[in-house]
Parts: sequence; C-alpha cells; structure tokens
Amino acid sequence: MALQAAALVPSTFSVPKEGKSGASFKDSSLFGVSLSDHIKADFTSSALRCKREFNHRIGAVRAQTTATATPAITRSTVDGKKTLRKGSVIITGASSGLGLATAKALAETGKWHVIMACRDFLKAERAAKSAGMSKENYTIMHLDLASLDSVRQFVDSYKRSGRPLDVLVCNAAVYQPTAKEPTFTAEGFELSVGTNHLGHFLLSRLLLDDLEQSDYPSKRLIIVGSITGNTNTLAGNVPPKANLGDLRGLAGGLNGLNSSAMIDGGDFDGAKA
Repeated sequence: MALQAAALVPSTFSVPKEGKSGASFKDSSLFGVSLSDHIKADFTSSALRCKREFNHRIGAVRAQTTATATPAITRSTVDGKKTLRKGSVIITGASSGLGLATAKALAETGKWHVIMACRDFLKAERAAKSAGMSKENYTIMHLDLASLDSVRQFVDSYKRSGRPLDVLVCNAAVYQPTAKEPTFTAEGFELSVGTNHLGHFLLSRLLLDDLEQSDYPSKRLIIVGSITGNTNTLAGNVPPKANLGDLRGLAGGLNGLNSSAMIDGGDFDGAKA
C-alpha cells in the first residue's frame, strides 16, 4: 500500500537529493483536497525527524560494527602470535660429540635454554665451558640412562623445576664394538639396549605429556639413530648387521642368564649390540 500511495502522489513532494537537508512541496492536491500550510509543515518536520533518526541509527550501526570487529581482530592477532619466551630443550649425552655440538649451536642463538642431561656432571660442566657456552643459556642435570630409577628421578626433578618442555633430543648412546662379554644396566638389561633404547623409551614416555602441553611452535621429540642400523646404507651392510630376529632375547629379559643378552637371542657381539 505504501508503494501504491506514492505512485498516486508523484507531484505532491520531491525527495531531496543526498546531501540536502530539506524537503520541497508543490501546491498540489490529493483527490481534490489542497495541502494546507499546516500539513506542509508537518511533512517537513517528519522528514527532518526521519533523517535525524536515520543518521543516528547509521552511527549506532557503525559503532556496533567497530566494537564487534575489534575483539575479533585482537583474538586473531593473539592466536597467531608466536611465543616470545626461550624454548626449553633437553639433550641427553650433551657432554660430547653430536650432543655437545647441538647444545652449543642452540645455546648460541639465545632463543633456547639447553638442559644438558648427562651421567657425568663434572664432564658436562667442563665441556660447556670449553665450548664457550654462556651459563645463562644452559643447565646441567644428572641422568644415567642405564638406570631406570635415575630416569624417573630426572623426570621428577625436571617437572618440579616448573620449566616447560618444548623439545626432547634422545641422543646419548653407548657403543662397545670390541667388548667380548656383555655388561648390564642396574636393572640387569644388556648395557647397549638398556641405555640406548629402554632408558630413552622410559624418558620419552614420562615426558610426553609435558611436550604435548608446550605452546612452542616447533615442539618435537627427536630420536638420534645410527646409519649402521640401516641396511639401506653402506655402513648398515658392514658385518655384523643389526638384526632383531624373533625377539627371543628380549622376551627372555636380555640378562644373559636365562636367555641371550642379544635381542635376537644369538651370541653376544659388541659391534652388533
């Protein structure tokens, strides 16, 4: 009905163009009745009031849009922002070789605090000093992977420190290629398997929840291996080849008493262990 009424009064009033504030009326009639000055004034007042209400609503909508959009942008910015704190990395066997080189490289960036998890505290301290590592970028903690009790104590101490964990590097290993007889861990496992594999497995398992809770963008668990255990490499094809067999030695406890000290159940070979 509104559209129909407007069509009936094309000459009654003209709608002002954008930017103009008033409405102009012609001295015309509707159904033979002239518009009085009083009605004209009423129309003018209504038009101005409508415009003020329109502008007020537009302003309110714009203000509401701004208020709604701002938190969204803020949340997006916060969610996408990388943490500014130093990363915390545990490196086992960090007192020599690849472990020390990794600890030194990370500490020198100033973006990481390195926890050097080592069996020999004094050796690790000397190695860090010799490598020129700044004391504020590393901490030495005792860890003997040949003892599962030591692994548990290390994890307990680390958790109580309140420090977050962002990266765990399982690097430590023992290798006794010339050994004729096996040696054993505190729990009675063959030393190579107990240190290189079982100790690291327990360490990783106990710290896995801490890694998952990390908010660091590059959190990860790294297991360092040897190409001698990879038969796709030249070194891996040099006898004796690594071989797990049917795991009968592992099933027997790897203690050399009731079964072989080797995982495959064969005779002990230090270069293969």
